[in-house]
Amino acid sequence: MSPSASGPRVDIVINNHNYGAFLEDAIASARGQSHGRVEVIVVDDGSDDGSREILESQPEEVTVVLKERGGQASALNAGMERCRGEVVIFLDADDVLKPDAAARVAAAFAANPTLSKVQLRTELIDAEGRPTGEIRPEPRLPMPNGDLREAELAQPYDLVWMATSANAFSTEAVRRILPIPERAYPRTGADWYLVHLTALLGEVASLDAVGAGYRVHGANSYEQDGERLDLDRVRQAVGFAAATSPELLRLARELGLPHPARILSLADLANRMISLRLDPARHPLAGDTRLLLLVDSVRAARRRGGASAALKAAFVVWFAAMAILPRPLARRLAELFLLPARRRPLNRVLGHLQRSTPA
Repeated sequence: MSPSASGPRVDIVINNHNYGAFLEDAIASARGQSHGRVEVIVVDDGSDDGSREILESQPEEVTVVLKERGGQASALNAGMERCRGEVVIFLDADDVLKPDAAARVAAAFAANPTLSKVQLRTELIDAEGRPTGEIRPEPRLPMPNGDLREAELAQPYDLVWMATSANAFSTEAVRRILPIPERAYPRTGADWYLVHLTALLGEVASLDAVGAGYRVHGANSYEQDGERLDLDRVRQAVGFAAATSPELLRLARELGLPHPARILSLADLANRMISLRLDPARHPLAGDTRLLLLVDSVRAARRRGGASAALKAAFVVWFAAMAILPRPLARRLAELFLLPARRRPLNRVLGHLQRSTPA
């Protein structure tokens, strides 16, 4: 594809902390975009691993921002101060962009000026950058499109949203919700704030193409690895949802959008139930009980759009079983819910329920 000089300018903000082993790949992928109107900004968030030596060797057209360690939210806030384009991509320094990613999202924004966000699929790559053959989300899963404000406020964490590097945002929409609250997301998780709040500020386009390579290298796996239940990551997701939900409700009030009194999302409630049952001493939310989570799961299932009655009932049965079964059996149910490899047979059953039973 020949470079295009038309369409909106796309700023690519690379946030880095001690990912010197991967940083050059990320910068090269940003500089190698086929879209002709791209600016590359690298924010180094207090690295001490040699990343800054790599940045010293970059050409002048790469804008480098050096700052003390403040976390991902702090780095993205600093990067946005340098953005001048109409579209921004936040690229994690251990990930890479496909050469046509910026061109694809620029075309989408040019075709629909009401967009606040565009997301693409990702492929998993290993530490050396080799594709593993896995695509996220799985190709069978459709991604949401259009005006998703009602769905975002009803079931935000049940929607198929992508992590940082697979998103492009309207710069205007991002500026509307800045600064990202750094205390709420002290190290990571700032993408939760961006992904969810921007969905209230315009339409969303999900492109079926793969736009980024998400590197799995042992220190960053964003989702369960398919073999082992990681309760630390479950608790992390609980914390991110707890930080994001009040921000969603705050923005909805500011925009005058109809909104529920509380955010109830089955995925979040499931994480909380798993955390509470399997490691109650370290559960991050003091007010949770099994009964309250079960009752809220019924309410969340009623709100759940696009799901059949049978599928909703299956969710509630899972919550009830998690609430009453002995811990070893609850762990098995948790693994079935969270680990993709173990739930594939169940997915086929649930998929049949979804297709064959009217909502």
